Amino acid sequence: MKKKHIIGITLIAAGIVIGFPLFSMTYYTMVRTSTPGFCASCHEIEFAYNTWKTSTHVNNAQGFVADCMDCHLPAPHDTINFFYSKTFHGIKDVFVHFLGGPYDREKNRQAAYDAFTNQQCQKCHRNILYIPEKRGAMLAHRSVIYPREGFEKRCVDCHRNLVHVERDVYEYKQFKTAYKGLGL
Repeated sequence: MKKKHIIGITLIAAGIVIGFPLFSMTYYTMVRTSTPGFCASCHEIEFAYNTWKTSTHVNNAQGFVADCMDCHLPAPHDTINFFYSKTFHGIKDVFVHFLGGPYDREKNRQAAYDAFTNQQCQKCHRNILYIPEKRGAMLAHRSVIYPREGFEKRCVDCHRNLVHVERDVYEYKQFKTAYKGLGL
């Protein structure tokens, strides 16, 4: 074999030996730190975690669960933006946890709502223009998806208190009328 081929094969082998474990550790870390339980390991986020568990983003007839990153991070298929945002928010949260002042839940909640885009909600809520039993909701959603200039709206303008709100009972959307009848 020529010396060029041996060097090339050696570099490829070294790349695999170093690259695969590095990639695996990075992927494992991203998966493990993307769970609601991990987010709740910080005492500042515990309230958000507990109120999320009582919301319709966890309890719904479809059996779907929207995790923290579904709402608070870009879609994972936007890989570079997802990893950048996840890393940035993680480092920021650790920095604030150890060096920041007292945690202001309402201020942080407002900052999160200010940062939300309609695309984040529409990652899961895709078919919001077809709600046959709720014509008013269809029209309201149409004005969000196809806004007139100067009348732009965001999903959180109307759906502000769906998730991180203290509740006495677990809220299931399909039983909402029953709750009202019980005075809850």
